[in-house]
Amino acid sequence: MRDTFWQLVRFGIAGGLATLCYAMVYSPLAAFKITSEQVANICGYLVAMGSGYVLHSRWSFRGHGADAKSSMPKFFAVSLVSFALNTFWVWLLTDDAMLAGAWWWPLVPIALVTPLVTFALNRLWVFA
Repeated sequence: MRDTFWQLVRFGIAGGLATLCYAMVYSPLAAFKITSEQVANICGYLVAMGSGYVLHSRWSFRGHGADAKSSMPKFFAVSLVSFALNTFWVWLLTDDAMLAGAWWWPLVPIALVTPLVTFALNRLWVFA
C-alpha cells in the first residue's frame, strides 16, 4: 500500500509535468485561434505523450515490473485512451454544437479526470 501511495505521488508529479507540456502547446494554439481546439489538442497530445513516456517509464513506474521496451506498445495504447478522453473533453466543452465554452474549459477535466484513468491503466496493465 505504501509503495502504491508513493508511486501515485510520482505519477502525479510526472503526469503534472506532462499535462503542463500539453497545456503549454494547446493553450496558445487554441487561445489565439492559430488553429482549432481539436488540432491544438492533437499537438498537445503528441508533446505530452513523448514526455509522459520518458517520465513514467523512468521514474513513476521504475522498478514496478515491466521494463521500458516491453511496456512501450501498451503505454502507446493507454496514451490513445488518454487522447480519446481529451478529445472528448475538447469536443464536449468547446464545440459549437455542444456546450460552446471557452478554449480553456477542457483543461479542467484534462488535468483532473484523464490522469486518474491513465494512472490506473499504467499501474495495472502497462508497467505491471
